[in-house]
Amino acid sequence: MYNTSSVLQLKGFNISSESVFPAFLFATLSYMIIVFCNLILILTIVLNKSLHQPMHLILLNLPINDLLGSSALSLQLIKEILTNSGTIQHSACVAQAFFIHIYGAGAVFILTAMAYDRYIAICCPLQYSTVMTCAHIMRIISAVWISNLALIGVLFFLLLRLPRCGSEITHLYCDNPSLLTLVCADTTINNIYGLCIVAASQLVGNGMILYTYLCILVACFRSKHSDTKAKALQTCATHLTVFLLLECLGLFTIISYRLKNISPHLRRFMGLSTLIFPPTLNPIIYGLKTKEIREKIVHVL
Repeated sequence: MYNTSSVLQLKGFNISSESVFPAFLFATLSYMIIVFCNLILILTIVLNKSLHQPMHLILLNLPINDLLGSSALSLQLIKEILTNSGTIQHSACVAQAFFIHIYGAGAVFILTAMAYDRYIAICCPLQYSTVMTCAHIMRIISAVWISNLALIGVLFFLLLRLPRCGSEITHLYCDNPSLLTLVCADTTINNIYGLCIVAASQLVGNGMILYTYLCILVACFRSKHSDTKAKALQTCATHLTVFLLLECLGLFTIISYRLKNISPHLRRFMGLSTLIFPPTLNPIIYGLKTKEIREKIVHVL
């Protein structure tokens, strides 16, 4: 029987009355730290013309994407901690899931674009100014967001066309796999398309990232200038730290949905970690490790 109710039950959210205040405090402080750190990074790049360079303009999209994903999670999570209703509107659940998936795919695309920029800068320094023009940067950024919106838009179009029978979300937040469990129709097309997105982003995106950084490392070790080598290696280390953090958390979360014998508590923890740790650590890593940004952040503060 089809379920036409607009209210879904959040069965994954179970908190005792004595734990409400600590949970609310932790969730609110975490979200405030994420917003503060990412806004500082955004304002630092926007307000300083010396940072209006290809690398920093592409980097600017990362904190915007992080704010999108963390806000989709944290605002609903804080509301649920305060009300303890255990329910969520279906439209709000779909919106939360959409923006969480936009965040996940967007992070991979943005990091791929940043790796491409560093590849041109270090491996082809003489052509950098002619290749990475303002028009080319805008095309890269537009391609990142348009492809992201198109891929995730199709994913949710395929989801929303199916009839819904269930009403219980077993996760702490809404996402595509959780919403698919509510469907009472054949989801083969959805599963195949979802796997294709994951495969494309992981194989193509990660392949490009690993290839570019491998070329960068080879170019660094061949360089005769020690200061240039050190700066390039520092930049690569910063990008790779962010990339590996996101990949380890994201891949485990994706795989956990396919393995039924994994503890649901571990699955929920890893899912929350993917939406909390990268948005918190990304601006801190780039702010501390990138000299130009670090100096300007101190000036802004």
